[in-house]
This record gives sequence, structure tokens and C-alpha cells, in this order.
Amino acid sequence: MERLDRRLVALLASEGRMSYTDLGKATGLSTSAVHQRVRRLEERGVVKGYQAVVDPVEVGLPLTAYISLSPLDPAAPDDIPDRIRHFPEIESCHSVAGDFNYITKVRVATPLDLEELLTRLRAAAHVQTRTTVVLSTAWEGRPVIGLEPESAS
Repeated sequence: MERLDRRLVALLASEGRMSYTDLGKATGLSTSAVHQRVRRLEERGVVKGYQAVVDPVEVGLPLTAYISLSPLDPAAPDDIPDRIRHFPEIESCHSVAGDFNYITKVRVATPLDLEELLTRLRAAAHVQTRTTVVLSTAWEGRPVIGLEPESAS
């Protein structure tokens, strides 16, 4: 990826609502050149979308947990992501190496909600689980490494 495109991606990753004019000022490009480059980055799938960052506590989901999943039957088809995709509490699902096959990040309102989610997950996906409850979050949502706006000039 070209240096200017990396710079644009870094700027958008840190502030997705940045205007084409401001992106142009930060990169030395015209507004129309920025617009074309950003559109190309979107078409190539480098920029996959834009979203609001919502405070989970403010929307009633203060409890974050990581749930590791492994099939009860190791010979079963590897379709765990498809079986759990419809659970709105699951924020992300990653295939991992180690003792478990997948790890999910979930957000719920209460420990009772987490317990109920675990019961539903085990039944729907036929899995064993291991849960880690987050006590506090120092930071998250870091931009992609190597694309920081300061280092990409």
C-alpha cells in the first residue's frame, strides 16, 4: 500500500468522521484526490466501514467477558461461528490456537445474564466453555499497528 494511502487509513482509523477537506490538509492532497483515494480504499476492502464507538456501560452492558469455546465432540463439523452468530451479546469471535478452538468477547448487563448466555451457548453450539470476566479495561480499540497517524508522515 502506498505511503499516502497508509496515512489516510491511519487518519480514518483514529477519526472515522474526518472530512475529506481535513484529510486533505493532513496529507497535502486536494479534497477531490482524497475522495478518490478513500473511495478506492473502500472498494478494495481496506476500509470496511465506519461506526460509532459506543460506551457499553452507558447503554446498560457493563459486564465484559471472554468466553472460550471448544466442541464437545472433536469430530463434529467446525461450525461454531455459524451456530453462535445470532447471539447479540457476542461482540467478536476469533479462531485461536491452544486448548480451545474459539474465543468470543461478550457484553451483558449482569452476572445472571452472563450465566444465562453461557447456558444458551452450550446448548446451541454443543460446546464446552471457559469464561474470563473483565474487571476493568485500561484501553481498547487501538488503531492498527504501523498505521498511527504520527508515524505515517
